[in-house]
Amino acid sequence: MRRGRQILAAILLLAVMCACTETTVLATEPDAAEQTEELSEEQKAEQAAYEMKVESNDWKNWPQGPGTYGEAAIVMEVGTGAILYAKNIDSHQYPASITKVLTALVALEDPVTFSHDSVAFLQPGDSSVGLKEGNQISLEQALHATLLASANEAAYAVGESVGINAGHDYSWFLEQMNIRCRELGGENSNFANTNGLHDENHYTCARDMALIGRELFKHPDFFRIVQTLNYTIPATETVEEHIFQQKHKMLMPENSNYYPYAIGGKTGFTSDALSTLITMADNGGMQLVCVVLRTHGVHIYPDTAGLFEYAFNNFSKVPVADYESSKDVAEILEDGSGNYVMLPQSVKFEDLDMELIPDGGTSSEATLQYTYEGNPVGSARCTLSDSYKDEHSAKVTAAKKEKKSKDDGQKKGKTKKMAVACASVVLAILIAMFISVITRRSRIRKRRRRR
Repeated sequence: MRRGRQILAAILLLAVMCACTETTVLATEPDAAEQTEELSEEQKAEQAAYEMKVESNDWKNWPQGPGTYGEAAIVMEVGTGAILYAKNIDSHQYPASITKVLTALVALEDPVTFSHDSVAFLQPGDSSVGLKEGNQISLEQALHATLLASANEAAYAVGESVGINAGHDYSWFLEQMNIRCRELGGENSNFANTNGLHDENHYTCARDMALIGRELFKHPDFFRIVQTLNYTIPATETVEEHIFQQKHKMLMPENSNYYPYAIGGKTGFTSDALSTLITMADNGGMQLVCVVLRTHGVHIYPDTAGLFEYAFNNFSKVPVADYESSKDVAEILEDGSGNYVMLPQSVKFEDLDMELIPDGGTSSEATLQYTYEGNPVGSARCTLSDSYKDEHSAKVTAAKKEKKSKDDGQKKGKTKKMAVACASVVLAILIAMFISVITRRSRIRKRRRRR
């Protein structure tokens, strides 16, 4: 009996343990499921972005570019403006702090003063180096704070101070940002602030940001600033010491994301924009701008590096002088403007469309514009051949004769119309006179009859 009771007790204990174990499992399973569902949603968003169409992959014979976890991306060659990679490049996206590269481009050499407005807008968590109302620093110091530390108050103060020093205000500086973007060919942007903090009316696109980045290659001071790893604003009577570091990981030699050809750029992030990045690279033979927008996950640096490698490995400069055979061109000029096109090995020079744009007047020079699949790939300056000039002269002469003939015809037509009009007036007068004479005679006859 005792042995049976021990066995029964052991069975009951085992059953209780199993029940407890099952209860524990049931209690933890919903949380695990929720966590799995949350991760899968994030992964789905990343995968959806990665699988978005890369438009340049549809260009005939164009090398196939990699996918990106960003919803928009572009690689542009600096000298020609040729687009080597295109993914959703004209769609409106929030730029976040890469806005600040345009702020830097528009800024002038002026001292920067921090007003109440330049710091009052900051919210907890906004990127800042702690500059305060009344602080006064140089533009170079402010641009270091703007581009390296991504200090929002510094970007605001740059715009406000430059605007005031030009006799205007912060709003005027914003107008200059938008004007400058349009001057560079940007047609899908509207900048509502200098720092990139979220605003429904503050947006850009990959193409426009690449055009801004391309223009920055004309400003060595920009690259000197953004290549700085550590920077200090020393203490003065109006400002305390501020120390900050580089944030763009592709420019940091000790970082795993370091890219040896990267020479500049700017990071950005807000919860609405997600990760954004503009990066400039130079391998000694080619200069590129890469922009990636609305990147999901932690892929922004690998995506940028992959796009640079795609461009450097698949494209090369093709000198126009070696291939242009048009009878209209006498000589390709060496005027320092490049005079090359950007092509992959799979596209031949003969595949390009060329438009000759003469300077006009008596000039014997012209610009040659080259496109492939409707996309610009380069240009060249040239002198015009004698045959072109003769043919052009003949066309001009013929056009002048045609115009003269047309003008003469118009004059003759006007003269004829005037003659017809005059004849009509004379005829009307004669008819009126005739009627008047007949009427008068009729009256005279009636009078005679009465007598």
